Amino acid sequence: MHVFIAGANGQIGQHLLREIADSDHGARALVRHLDQGPELQQLGATETVLGDLEQDCREAMKGCDAVIFTAGSGPHTGPEKTIAVDQDAAIRLMDTAKAMGIKRFIMVSSMRAEEPDKGPEKLRHYLRAKHNADEHLKNSGLNYTIVRPGQLTNEEGTGKVSVSARLADFGKIPRQDVARVLLAVLDSDNVTNRVFDVVSGDTPVAEALAKL
Repeated sequence: MHVFIAGANGQIGQHLLREIADSDHGARALVRHLDQGPELQQLGATETVLGDLEQDCREAMKGCDAVIFTAGSGPHTGPEKTIAVDQDAAIRLMDTAKAMGIKRFIMVSSMRAEEPDKGPEKLRHYLRAKHNADEHLKNSGLNYTIVRPGQLTNEEGTGKVSVSARLADFGKIPRQDVARVLLAVLDSDNVTNRVFDVVSGDTPVAEALAKL
């Protein structure tokens, strides 16, 4: 499968490229600057393509079979940028994928995005943006999977997670393990049109997804 990765230069995106490099899938990494290309290809991108998520990415997506959205506005941006990237850019990409006949769309969201107004006040604009994007994806007609990790860390991944449609406790998870989950989703038969929380746990990724 040839996969278009939005947010390939981000932390989860870079881990995902490393994981995909050892799989049967190919990755097309979207970059905003040409000088980012060589490094991402060294990480595992089959190819890189220049584009901007806040603009039309139709040309950049041609020939791809699936989209993985790992992009984010980052923790130091204001609500307007969060809405522009986490909500509007994600929705634009979904609509473009559907128009182009790309049927598979995997979204990195966040735990508690289903109830954004109950989240911490400083995170509510982020959770609302994720919520709106998730709802649009669920109603898009695409074959979707929405992955909602807990608090992201930079610790080395263990390859073991806990997943559920809703986890009671807001736990942590290394970004490397989120990337492993995203790759496993591509190869899983039972996660189409599913939404699930994921945090660190005791079950290997593939086994955890199989039990959903």
